[in-house]
Amino acid sequence: MHIDKDTAAKVAKLARIRVEDHDLDALAGEFNAILGFIAQLNELDVTTVDPMTSVTPMRLKRRPDVVADGNRQDQILANAPDAREGFFAVPKVVE
Repeated sequence: MHIDKDTAAKVAKLARIRVEDHDLDALAGEFNAILGFIAQLNELDVTTVDPMTSVTPMRLKRRPDVVADGNRQDQILANAPDAREGFFAVPKVVE
């Protein structure tokens, strides 16, 4: 796949990025370099490679799965426009 100047302008417009006309050739070149790198990656056989989360083997930190109220009711309700009796107060929707 080859990205030309018109396609680069369309991508820039879709991304809502203003690119001057004299910079479109350079942008198209960068897109083509990225697509070339992706094509190289697609040529690799990774069927025997296990997925990993890091380059060094490590176990992710875990926290205990316990139910807690957080003890922050006052801080949370301080942001509410209207709070009553420890709850958020919302306008009546159904008559």
